[in-house]
Amino acid sequence: MMKLRSIRTALAATSFAVALAGCAGVKTDVHTSAPAAPLQGKTYTVTRLPSQDSNPAYAQYETLVQSELAKYGFSAANDGHTRYLLSLAYETRPATVGFAAGDCAAAASAATANCRSPGETSASFFGRRAYRHTLTLRFLERASGEEAYKVSATSRDHDADPLHAIPYLVKSALAQFPYSGHTDWQVKLQAKDEASVPDVVSVKPVEP
Repeated sequence: MMKLRSIRTALAATSFAVALAGCAGVKTDVHTSAPAAPLQGKTYTVTRLPSQDSNPAYAQYETLVQSELAKYGFSAANDGHTRYLLSLAYETRPATVGFAAGDCAAAASAATANCRSPGETSASFFGRRAYRHTLTLRFLERASGEEAYKVSATSRDHDADPLHAIPYLVKSALAQFPYSGHTDWQVKLQAKDEASVPDVVSVKPVEP
């Protein structure tokens, strides 16, 4: 039994390492809140925190998001007549692996960030640290401040540089905008090389 368990653990670790290496493209997990109503108006103003204003990389995230939203007919403006306020949040942290149970399993399904089960540990394979990248977009009604829609995209790799992951996350978060019918999705992307814009290969709902 112990030998079988060891084999399974080794296979899981190998599969995870291969996925991180991007041998079969990049896969991202997407979690969304269902829109309370169809998004209307298609105008928005991007909001920034003071820390984001001082972050030179943030302007690059913002430009990528605006470019993807324009494909759906949305336009950005900095006046008081836009329909939505759009906030962007991004973080990179060391990834963990393990299986969740009980409260952690429920939290994971709800995309809650800070739940760590006793079985989780920092992910490091073959001496390489793994990182978890997350991008969250929130559309708020400008008039009321109520959330109209939220989508988060998450990926894992061996690169701590956020600029490496952000093109994949933006593409994933807006690959099927707005996602409907399911709250959890898996998006597969592929890029010709490091300098190329990634293309969406498939978008599939994750069944509960």
